[in-house]
Amino acid sequence: MTSPLRDLIVLLKQEYMSPSAIEQEVECLHEILAEAESWESFFAAHELIDRNRITSNRKRIRKAIRNVELKPFRFLFNKN
Repeated sequence: MTSPLRDLIVLLKQEYMSPSAIEQEVECLHEILAEAESWESFFAAHELIDRNRITSNRKRIRKAIRNVELKPFRFLFNKN
């Protein structure tokens, strides 16, 4: 698995760990973060509010977030 372009600071409880054990911990963190940062997770956690309508439609959310700013009276709501 290739590492994504990100910097991680990892604090470990164990004083002495082998480099392979540290690499394994970092790989596990990358897998967890990749799942959390996926589009599937984004669409599951957000809804689009458009005046009187609330939608979870992925196409409408994707179309709305293509622009830097949302149109007036449109809000992206995080369900968390």
